[in-house]
Order: sequence, then C-alpha cells, then structure tokens
Amino acid sequence: MSDSRVSSPRSPVAPGGSPLPVHPAAGAGVGHATGLPAGLDRRELFQFLGASLALAGATACTRQPAEKIVPYVRQPEEIVPGKPLFYATAMTVGGFATGLLVESHMGRPTKVEGNPLHPASLGGTDPFGQAAVYSLYDPDRSQTLLSLGEIRPWSAFLGEMRTVLAEERPRRGAGLRILTETVSSPTLARQLHELVAALPEARWDKWEPTTRDNVREGTRLAFGSPLNVIPRVAAADVILSLDADFLACGPASLRHARDFAARRRAGASAGAMSRLYVVESAMTPTGARADHRRALRASEIEAFVRSVATALGVPGADWGAGSFGSDPFASAVANDLRAHGGRSLVLAGDHQPAAVHAIAHAMNGALGNAGRTVVYTDPVEANPEDQVESLRRLVAEMLAGRVHTLLILGGNPAFSAPADFGFAAALQKVARRVHLSLENDETSVHCQWHVPEAHFLESWSDTRAFDGTATIVQPLIAPLYGGRSAHEVLAALSEQPERSGYELVRDTWSGKLRGNFEEAWRRALHDGVVAGTALPPRPATGAAAFPSRTAAGSPQTGAVTSLEITFRTDPTIHDGRFANNGWLQELPKPMTKVTWDNVAAVSPATASRIGVQNEDVLELAVSGRRVRAPVWIVPGHPDDSVGVTLGYGRTKAGRLGSGAGFNAYAIRSSTALWQSSGLDVRKTGDRWPIAVTQSHHSMEGRNIARAVAAEELRRNPNAVQEMGETPAPGLTLYEPHPSHDYAWGMAIDLGTCIGCNACVVACTAENNVPVVGKDQVMRGREMQWLRIDHYAEGDPQNPRHAFQPIPCMHCETAPCELVCPVEATVHSAEGLNDMVYNRCVGTKYCANNCPYKVRRFNFYHWGTQFRAPSMRMLANPDVTVRWRGVMEKCTYCVQRINEGKIRAELENRRVRDGEIVTACQQACPAEAIVFGDLADPESRVSRLRRSPLSYGLLAELGTRPRTTYLAEVRNPNPELVEAGRT
Repeated sequence: MSDSRVSSPRSPVAPGGSPLPVHPAAGAGVGHATGLPAGLDRRELFQFLGASLALAGATACTRQPAEKIVPYVRQPEEIVPGKPLFYATAMTVGGFATGLLVESHMGRPTKVEGNPLHPASLGGTDPFGQAAVYSLYDPDRSQTLLSLGEIRPWSAFLGEMRTVLAEERPRRGAGLRILTETVSSPTLARQLHELVAALPEARWDKWEPTTRDNVREGTRLAFGSPLNVIPRVAAADVILSLDADFLACGPASLRHARDFAARRRAGASAGAMSRLYVVESAMTPTGARADHRRALRASEIEAFVRSVATALGVPGADWGAGSFGSDPFASAVANDLRAHGGRSLVLAGDHQPAAVHAIAHAMNGALGNAGRTVVYTDPVEANPEDQVESLRRLVAEMLAGRVHTLLILGGNPAFSAPADFGFAAALQKVARRVHLSLENDETSVHCQWHVPEAHFLESWSDTRAFDGTATIVQPLIAPLYGGRSAHEVLAALSEQPERSGYELVRDTWSGKLRGNFEEAWRRALHDGVVAGTALPPRPATGAAAFPSRTAAGSPQTGAVTSLEITFRTDPTIHDGRFANNGWLQELPKPMTKVTWDNVAAVSPATASRIGVQNEDVLELAVSGRRVRAPVWIVPGHPDDSVGVTLGYGRTKAGRLGSGAGFNAYAIRSSTALWQSSGLDVRKTGDRWPIAVTQSHHSMEGRNIARAVAAEELRRNPNAVQEMGETPAPGLTLYEPHPSHDYAWGMAIDLGTCIGCNACVVACTAENNVPVVGKDQVMRGREMQWLRIDHYAEGDPQNPRHAFQPIPCMHCETAPCELVCPVEATVHSAEGLNDMVYNRCVGTKYCANNCPYKVRRFNFYHWGTQFRAPSMRMLANPDVTVRWRGVMEKCTYCVQRINEGKIRAELENRRVRDGEIVTACQQACPAEAIVFGDLADPESRVSRLRRSPLSYGLLAELGTRPRTTYLAEVRNPNPELVEAGRT
C-alpha cells in the first residue's frame, strides 16, 4: 500500500554536502498550504480570494506580455529535475549569525536546515531559521520603491543620493546620519567606515531593540574595555544562570543547547553529568531544565548574586547583599561552585544590569574559570557602543534640526525605540528620510523614501557568529520584488553607485582569504564558514573598577512596595520582525502554549492578590504610559512581578501580524529597558480571548513525562520501568504484523529537550502543514503534526517542569486502524501507520480512537486560502497538499524514508544507521530525537530502546508505540535535597 504523499525522491543533507554555488533563477511553484488572519468569515474569505486573484493577474484592462517557454538547450549539470540542491548561507538576527543549509527545488528555496560546519549551528536550527522561507515568500513584503507614496525606479533613488552627496560634501557630511541595527558584517562595516571617512562630520548610529549594552558595559566595568564573552558550557560541571535563558535565547543558544545536552546525556549513561542552577525573573526553557531553580523579581537578582559572590570571597561583593547573605540556597550554590573551581560557570542574562555581569566575571575569575569554561575575545560587532545613548543623541539632533538626511538601514525604530524618545515625532524634523526594510512598516510611513529590502536568501552579504567566525551569505533566488541590500543602498552614496552586493562582498575578502582567492572563495561558499576567522581568545584579568551599585540604585530586597514589570523578547516573533510570519504566529510559546498573542504573565499568588484570572484585561501603567494586556497565570513566575514580551501590537506588519497582541514598547523607556518598578495595574473588567494549544499542564499523578534523580537511578536501575506497566507482547487481540527488512522507530530524550519548538516548525515546513488562524486554534483545530506538551508539577510557586514532544506514536497495535471504515489509515510492513489521503472520507473515527490525539482534520481546504503567487513557491514538492475533509498526521517523514531506501537500493545495500533523518530530528539543536531502524540491533535507536530509561507513552493501553521516550535524569545537589529545598 503506497502513501499518496510521496511524489519524488530528494537529496539528503550531509555535513559539508552543499554543492558549489550557482545562482538559480526562480522556478515554477506548486501547491501551498497556509492560513488566514483570525476572524475571517465566509463572506470575507471570498472577498479576500477575489482580491488576491485580481492582484495576481494585474487589472482586467492590462494586457499581459507574451511569455514564451523554451526547453533547456544545455541543462545545467547541477540541476536534476526532482532532486534538490543545498546551499550554505547564514541568517543574522540581532547582529549575530547562524549557519544554515537551504534546500532549493529547481531554483526555489523550500526548507532550511542547520549547517553542521558552522560553530553557532552544528546542524541545529531555531524556529526563526526554520521559518525563514515563509518570510521570503510573504506576499505582504514590500514590493516597490516608493517616494512620497509614488512608485519610482531605482535610477530615481540613485539620483536622489547624488543630490545628497552634492549637498553634504561641502559640509563634510554634517547633515548626514545613518541608523543601523547591530552590524557584524565585515562588508557593511567597511562601507560605513569608508563613508564616514569621506564625510567625517557624518555619523553612524545604531539601535537594536534587543541591545546587549549591559553585556558590553559589564565587561568594561570588569576589565576596562568591552569584550565578547564566550561561555564553554560543555566544559562546565556546575552552571549558575542569573536570569540567562542561554539554552533558548542569544547568539550562541543553539551551541549551548547542544553542549548542555551532551553533558546531560553523558550523565544519564553513568558519565559526568553537569548540574544547573537557575535564578530568574520569568519562567523560561532554561529554568525548566534546571536541577534547582529560584524565582526572583528582576530587582532581587543582584542582591542574590552578591551574596553568592561574598560567600566565594570576591572582594567588594558584599555591598547590598541584604537578606540573601544567610540564604541556605545561596550558600549551597556557592559551596558547589567552589568545589568545582575551574570547572564551573556563572552566566548573567543580557537584560540584567551591567553590575550583575561584572560580578559574574569576578566570580568566574575567583573560581579559576576564565580561560577554561569562559573565554573572552574582542567584540564581534563592528564599532561597539552604547546603543541607547547613540539613539538618544540622534533623536536630540533630529529635534534640533541638525539632521538633514537620515538613512535607516533595516530595523523599525519608529515602533521599537524607547517610548520616552518620541522617535517618530523627531523623525518628522528631518528633511530627507530614507528607510530600507522588508516591509512597508511603521517607520516607512514616516519616511519620504522607502526602499524594499532584499531577503537574506535573495542577496549577497557576509556576517559573523558569536565567536567571530565569518560566513559569506549567498542568495538562492533572484530578488522576487526587486529588493536591494544595505550594501547596494550604501553604495549609492559612493563613487561607484551601481556596484552589486556580490562585487562589494568579494572586494572585502579579496585580500583576506588565504591561498588562491578563487579556490578559497568557492570553499568558503561551499562550507558556509570562512576558515580561520574565529576571534582569538585574549586575556581578561583584573577588574578596572568593581561595581558598587546599579544604575538604578541599591539591589532591592525585603518587603515589596509595588509591582515590577519585566520586558523580554517574544519566543516566537522575537522583537516584532517576524510578526507577519504565520508559522511563527501560530507556534505555541514554550511555557504558556499561547498563540497569536502576547500576555501579561503573573504568578498564581499575584493573580489571587490582584483578583484576576486568565484572559482578564489589565491596564499596565509605568511612568504615566499605559497599555492594556490580557493576564496569563504562569506557575513558577516570581510573585509581585508582571512579565510582558515585545514585538506585538504592530499596526503595519501585514495581514497576519497587524493588530495581533498589545504593544509593550509603548511603556518601555530608555532608563528601564528590561525591568521597572512602580508598575500600577488596574482591572478593566474586559476579557480578551487567548488561543492556546494546551490549557492544562498537570499530569494529575500519572507518570506521563517521567523523571528520576541520578542517585536514585544508580540505586535502582529499574526505577523508570517501575513507574508504569507495559503489557506482554502476546497480550493482544491484534493479529501480528508480518516482518520486513526495516522496522522504523523513534526515541525522544526528555532529559535534553528544551521545548524550543524548532522541530515543530521544521515539521510544518517539510510537510506543507497549514496555518489556520487564531479563531480555528481557539476551536481546537490547529494542524501542526508535532506538538510539545509542557507539564508543571508540584508547588505552583516553583514547580518541576517537563517538555514532551508528541508526534504520531506509530503504534504496532494502532487503535486508529481498527475503526477506519475505508482503510485510509493502514499499517505498513515496516511499522509505519500510513495515511492514504485519497481514501479518507472524513469520519474522524481514527482521531476519536487515538489516545495520543496526534491526528489533524482539515475542516477547510487551507491550501486554496492564500493564492498569492509567491506563496505557491513555498510548498515542498515531495509532499502533497491535503484537501478539505482529509485527516493527516506525522508519518516519520515517509518521503525521506523512501528516498533513503531508493538510494540504498541503487547501491545494492541496506540503509545505513543515521542515513535517514526526519525533519524534526534534523532541526533539534539538542539532538533529543533519534530515528532509525529497530530491525538493526546495533542502530542507535535500538540501543536507546534497550536503555533502562526507555518507556512507551501510555504503553499500559497495549498500543506498543514505535515512538518511545527516555526519562529525564536530574542531578540535584544532595545538600539541598537533604534540607528539603529545590
């Protein structure tokens, strides 16, 4: 019985296996599955489709030019119809790069994977990288160059820039300012420095809403100059995280997740397991993975870290230690760090004050960790400076009328700038305003010139990773809408305005690559890294001036006089730049499972004190600025603190992102970018419905996501098995399935899963899973084939957390198969629970009979709801687009299985272990998912199935799932366990 999803084989992603580069043209598209904005009714649907078709076909009175198609005269040897190519490139977020391999089908990118050769990726990805292709084909991207709202050609813009040069040369650039985000691109930095050198009175300013000013200032306080900090998580036996979500956020989060998981995995198999302490002001994936976690208000963390530093004997750290000086938890942490000197690590979160960072550096120095578990290099970013002060200075000059021309290269400062700056109003004082951006956004509407930006998959550039490793960013497709890169816009202000991005990037590296330039250039493109560009470690000893206080005053301890508010980037749309990405909008937040909105997170005790429940709307007021936000109760959130995430509340994001959530930037000031006291809340009496994919986070006493302490496992190797019951194989009414050459199965390690959702987006991209919108999610009709359940057990103020990915279990005795009246769900000889889509008549009996609730039903034909031509190019051609009335689910990426089998058969051999990699497995930065052949006793998945940690979810039902789990192994501190503290 064949699966109708399989249409053609595909090439594997192999380490270093991307082909030497070509620049393919855009190919023809195929079907697409996506969603609609929330709240779109039937009448609006047809209006929406009619408008889309009208726009796609221009207007009725326009005669389209004749288009001739011709066959290849000489087919490019790199392109084989039906087989994809892979290209190495990099995605930059917040100024730091993640290395990627991008799959291209006949010239159109369709899938993103991590680059195994890149130090920030090692083959893993995050949700943002996986969703990059959705942003590429977004029909709401800016498509025309505008001047005062009118479409203009590129030549007109070049003429305007000639005028700027003519005006500014006599004044040495006194009226010219360039505003960028954080820049690590060597080429862009070179261009900016050359421009400022030619016009010395001009200035380059920077603003990144997720600015790392505190990190930079912390190293300056500790060492006298700004440095780049590189933690080596793999080398640390004991880690203290001070409000640092280092496993899920930050430039090196993928690398940290991989290294942390390796140490935990080693400990679960009787190796050296690391121990993680987390003190944090919001519930995060890193906190969920902690062996011991303490929830504190953001203002209390400095006092806590000073108490630990004092116990370690760090000079000058005892100022303001307050009530934490005799805290048993702080004392136990200090003792554990001291006992592992040289093999411990103290990390401070980017949003913690500079003083906390400086204290962390001092602690690492005192413990002998510097140069071992943490190294320092020169800054990765070009021209590092305090970005808040840089933007403050620019706003003051705009208000004073000293800025005549402002070039804004990327970013959306009118939306994301601190509320007290009044950036949008100051922008009106500038005579000539130019904005380069992917969208015609909130900043673009305030500018006379709007230049559509080329997506990173459409343009040449270069960028650097967290350790300085450079990558040449190469395009996979010609710009869909004639977009331009920042390099080309800056070139318009040079003596060679028509130079392409390709030429500019090659100029940068022409004298820097070793050996033969062309060979080195092609090797850099092929590998996705420029060899030898990682920044060398440099000594960093001796604090220049140990901090005595924070900028905001003394560390706060004791009685709470008011509520605090904390600002964090959103786990799915970041700082707002991904607000119109449907895959990310519908992606559940790791801890709350909220989609399509942001919320005001509060602890259960705070919610009880205020008298609110989930979805109640509060008015949040900080320094006279107000915003209305729905409440969401989060177990583990610190008391007397409200947590909000940035990026929502946009008004010019596109059809999906505009109007979603509330704008937390509206109450974020320059003096309190990440935290503020004095928050006033007022109940409005209103309610705002929130779409969540999991509303209940308790296991209710059942051992669903199992966990065991390392010491208990050593005493009783069968501890995990004793938590449940597995019926004997013969205890069943099912007829045995015939054996075959292969028996596919999967093992998922709960001890290393960080709940980041990269696997969920990877599955969505690989299998053409549609987006359905907020209204349908609220009805329980989300379509994601893979979900990650989150559990919080124990004390609501400080519960134990678990993440559990739930794909189809591929039961050997599958309850779904017995009840299907048309045998649309059938069992393959290799153990897969297949779906034959063209048989399905939509009874939904299979979903009702599935105890794991992993089947998804198409209540509408989502594939026809978004007819923009660009989105048709997004779909994976190896997987069909399902129709209304059809059930669908995970199939272990059967198209990848068949491709691997075909390749093995052509070479007259069996499939090798690890040769077939599912989309979720490939994306996972922690390598928590393993897929393989259970018929091979030496395969990795077979060995994991024999582990004493292995168990089947709900195996007591007799389903005999092919997807099994490895229980989490925890490594608590015996000192805290004996004291009854967590």
